[in-house]
Amino acid sequence: MSGTQQQLHVVLGAGPAGSTLSGELARRGHAVRLVDRAGDGPAPDGVERRAADVSTAQGALAAVEGAAVVYHCVNVAYHLQVEVMPKIQRAVLAAVEAAGARLVVLDTLYPYGPTGGVPMTEQTAWNATGRKGRMRAELDAIYLDAHRAGRAGVVLGRSADFVGPGVVNSTLGGAVFPGALTGGEVLGLGDLDLPHSYTDIRDVAAGLATLGEHPEADGRVWHLPTAPARTTREIHALIADRVGTPLTVVVLDEARPFGPFDEVFMREFAEMFYQYTESQVMDSADIQRVLGLAPVPLERTLDDTVAWYREWLAARAAA
Repeated sequence: MSGTQQQLHVVLGAGPAGSTLSGELARRGHAVRLVDRAGDGPAPDGVERRAADVSTAQGALAAVEGAAVVYHCVNVAYHLQVEVMPKIQRAVLAAVEAAGARLVVLDTLYPYGPTGGVPMTEQTAWNATGRKGRMRAELDAIYLDAHRAGRAGVVLGRSADFVGPGVVNSTLGGAVFPGALTGGEVLGLGDLDLPHSYTDIRDVAAGLATLGEHPEADGRVWHLPTAPARTTREIHALIADRVGTPLTVVVLDEARPFGPFDEVFMREFAEMFYQYTESQVMDSADIQRVLGLAPVPLERTLDDTVAWYREWLAARAAA
């Protein structure tokens, strides 16, 4: 094992992204610590679990102790993001600087704001209009300023909406696959004939892990590998083929509660609804060309996600 592989990689956040990433890093031969507030959930083979509150200075320092690379995959409830995410950034950046580590940040497309349907590249202007988009843009500017100031090596990996095994809280997750498999209602948002990018959670993990292994990638935004965008109607048809029955799609033309998305969530989500009334296409050609990453084809993503949800539903029924 090389010296690089023996360095400690610390993943902050044990949701689908952090958990999948920690497994990917362990498979690549790295020493891995997975951190969240509880610290007691399952962990992939070879991954150490630790509890820490990284919104505090002390908690963040304990979380990243001994790290060579830190991956910030922490998220919080939608209605708390504007208040809490800046606190987490301040604590994590300071801890990473104190540890002498590099920082890889999982990011969203929110800073771009509405684009009129123009495909998003890493050169797209940051024109967010909503609270959460403006907050994300401000945080990203601080991250990149910290890199330019030499405080820490920092790189941002932006993802489209998540999809894939283990992903429940996504517009292509728990509001779609359970209904598709049980004959229940399936969520459709806005205009179903607009193309919309989704990033396989395993591509999120592979992209972040690769950025963590390539310090020369620091100092900029990268779009994580993402399969070509398809329309929501096409995706629904592909899911119907896999479950063997037509879907009962409920189309929402505005944000209102549905399935796992309650009133509190949807009230906050309203400012992001533009993502479903214009094309939402993310171009990941840069990371594919420069770092050699190819996204999982959408058809395989849907195969694997349907299979995961079959098992998930069976486990819930047996509980």
